Amino acid sequence: MTIESPFTDEDRVESLKAAVLAGTAAGAIAALLLLLHRMPFVSWGAALRSITAGLGGSTFWVSAAIAGLSGGLFGITYRYAVRQDPNPQLKAGVVLAFSLVRGLALVNVAAAVSLRGWPFAVEIAESLLIFATAAASLELARQQNWIKPVK
Repeated sequence: MTIESPFTDEDRVESLKAAVLAGTAAGAIAALLLLLHRMPFVSWGAALRSITAGLGGSTFWVSAAIAGLSGGLFGITYRYAVRQDPNPQLKAGVVLAFSLVRGLALVNVAAAVSLRGWPFAVEIAESLLIFATAAASLELARQQNWIKPVK
């Protein structure tokens, strides 16, 4: 007994395009945020050099790649969640859900409690920026018909 999928190859290609676009946007914003985190401690040139060598470079690229992968998964989920629905609360809800999960997972709870919750706020705000940028790129792509909505 075979179960026929309601999704076509065209749907799968559109989802792949959404994943690549959102993942690229999320990874780029995360990389920029990671660089900005290094700026209070070193100069701009030193921050850029730090991403090419040693443990600091490895953690930078792994963190950016994880954000890109998260953005790709967000892109697929966002495409299916919003479909053709113009409801802004639904769109914001998908962004907020991904932001909370990512932001809260990154926080060291003991440090956050001792610092009166600021690490929670910072990580969630950064995640909101990452996923809001990914959502905006998907919305722009949909408006330009680069990515078709799910029917």
